[in-house]
Amino acid sequence: MSSQDILKNASTLASYNVLLQVMFRVLTFLLNAFTLRFVSRELIGVVNVRLTLLYSTLVFLSREAFRRACLSGESATNQSWRPIINLLWLTVPLGVLWAALLACVWLWLLEIPDAETVPYYGPAVVFFALAGVQELLAEPLWVLAQAHMFVRLKVVAESLAMIAKCSVTVVLVVFAREWGLYIFSAAHLVYTGFLVLCYAVYFVRFLGSKEAAKKNFPLQHVRDLLPCRADGEPLVDWTLARLTWSFFKQSFLKQILTEGERYVMTFLNVLSFGDQGVYDIVNNLGSMVARFIFLPIEESFYIFFAKVLERGRDVKSQKQEEVAIAAEVLERLLKLVLVIGLIITVFGYAYSHLALDIYGGSLLSNGAGPSLLRCYSCYVLLLAVNGVTECFVFAAMSQEEVDKYNLVMLALSVSFLFLSYMLTWWAGGVGFILANCLNMGLRIFHSLLYIHRYFQFSQWKPLRGLLPSPLLLLALAVSAVVTAISEAVFCCDSGWLLRLVHISVGAVCLLGVLGAVLLTETQLIEFVRTQLLPRYRKKQI
Repeated sequence: MSSQDILKNASTLASYNVLLQVMFRVLTFLLNAFTLRFVSRELIGVVNVRLTLLYSTLVFLSREAFRRACLSGESATNQSWRPIINLLWLTVPLGVLWAALLACVWLWLLEIPDAETVPYYGPAVVFFALAGVQELLAEPLWVLAQAHMFVRLKVVAESLAMIAKCSVTVVLVVFAREWGLYIFSAAHLVYTGFLVLCYAVYFVRFLGSKEAAKKNFPLQHVRDLLPCRADGEPLVDWTLARLTWSFFKQSFLKQILTEGERYVMTFLNVLSFGDQGVYDIVNNLGSMVARFIFLPIEESFYIFFAKVLERGRDVKSQKQEEVAIAAEVLERLLKLVLVIGLIITVFGYAYSHLALDIYGGSLLSNGAGPSLLRCYSCYVLLLAVNGVTECFVFAAMSQEEVDKYNLVMLALSVSFLFLSYMLTWWAGGVGFILANCLNMGLRIFHSLLYIHRYFQFSQWKPLRGLLPSPLLLLALAVSAVVTAISEAVFCCDSGWLLRLVHISVGAVCLLGVLGAVLLTETQLIEFVRTQLLPRYRKKQI
């Protein structure tokens, strides 16, 4: 498969992933708004912070390293998938070990919520751990689908699973509110169960079919998906196993950075369960754009960079045509996420209070809620840039460089935990976001140094993507001042008429900013039009 074909597939995958994440975040957004009216803040805090942390920690530590290793380099086109399949099945016993360990910690070492306010905490811990292990059963199938660019399978599977989860949650919240945490445990088990079922049904029907033969799919039978040893082949791919170990050490540290505030809240008790609930709701609201736009782009173009670039080799020793495409794509992606991040930062400041008031009423708009969302809108800009720079860096690094970067991640993890603890005592929930900003800035700085050195002696300068046009900067600056004045004059305690005036002012300013983008960022517009927007053509999974 040529680099152009890989780029087209990665772009299509990114487009589908963006649509998928939009649906997920909208459904979650509506589900949280609905459940806020039926359950307590304390219950929301335990589910969205503590139990979700248990699940995400288990799943991330069990599979993230395997995913990165098995989707790197030539593994996706390896003539024999048997050793790779065997390696991927190790995620299940590893998940069982993590489930047992984490469940013991969550049950015996952490503070237990009040049984009257948050009933059935113990069984919920067990069920969330089981849900994580259940999801790992689909891991070999997920990697196969990603490696062969089955772009719609993930969308269909996760869409059905999310719809099922939301349906179960709504029904049980309305008709069985006294079940407490059993409601969310059952919904999560249904979600992971649907994921496994969808992947299993698809591959059972796909393997051995004419479509599989047409695509030269490397597996022919369902039994090829199960772990076994083939004659003349190693049990596992030991090169990928060593790379997996390197990524595993890194993923442990990355998880602390990604979920650091939840670990601090869970283990250090700096916020009550009710305050954790409010913080998590604001955090989810603020991260919607970051998750449904930036994360899918990062995941999809990591696959592109990993396939186009040769890991651990400098620019001059690789195919220059493919390096040129990678450099151009990196520059366009940096410009894209920078523009989106700046727009969110500028307009997020003036419309945070209004958004929270509409979404959750005075429960969220009074107190620290607006300040949390304003800080998070600034943090989104750093998230955007870091996602793209790190996806390139992780795809280009050699195993030795990955091991060295683990030391950097260790230092960042320790500093993040310390900063989170100190800043939270000083500024409450805002302290978490400030600590995240500082650490994200350091990660970006490290990645920019690597990219600069990588292209230093070549003709390509992809970091120019971080330089927006002067006209765009002027439009953003004017919009920031105008919308801030509009908020002070029209929002948010004088009725809906003045709120609509405030919204109209923001809409006019946004149109001005978008006009500046269209006038000055023509190459970016062409990249988005040709590579990221869904194509109106027949696509097959």
